[in-house]
Amino acid sequence: MLLYKDIVKEGNEVLRLKAQEVKFPLDEETLNELELMDEYLRNSYDPKFEGNKDIRPGVGIAAPQIGVSKQMFAIMAYDEAGNFHHYIVVNPKIVSHSEEKVYLPDGEGCLSVDRKCEGLIHRAKRIKAKAMVYDFEKEEFVQTELKLQNYIAIVFQHEYDHLKGTLFVDHINQADPFKVVENSKPIKF
Repeated sequence: MLLYKDIVKEGNEVLRLKAQEVKFPLDEETLNELELMDEYLRNSYDPKFEGNKDIRPGVGIAAPQIGVSKQMFAIMAYDEAGNFHHYIVVNPKIVSHSEEKVYLPDGEGCLSVDRKCEGLIHRAKRIKAKAMVYDFEKEEFVQTELKLQNYIAIVFQHEYDHLKGTLFVDHINQADPFKVVENSKPIKF
């Protein structure tokens, strides 16, 4: 079982690498890595781990955060309307995005950044991405086009950044961390 102490933290070189494309069919090692990431998120929602310092709650985790430079991540989160989203994503490509931006008024957090980072991160309100996504009913990966917006689009972009070697703190305007850019609105829960 993956614990918070096992998550790669800021300063580790793997977080700054461009992750490698994953080959299909998936080998046993890659399947195990995907299961570890998904299990970590499931555990962060499990009431028996609430308050347990071994599991820090998260809504997404990317392979570089477990020390693996592969293009894959897992998301498990509720959007602002209360809808549940659960994705295991391999080889994603954002193929289009809106010019309209959104941000979280309290900023973003990250399992790999173990410090308070204040500032706004403006991200595309809507994205369209293509990826191999795990179909939980068919129990297999399927080439999928995802159309995401608002909070879940933010989470997807945050995890996608990890595959490019970018952390959310890189997006904070250092001169004016709370500057609201033109065409950007807050996401409210």
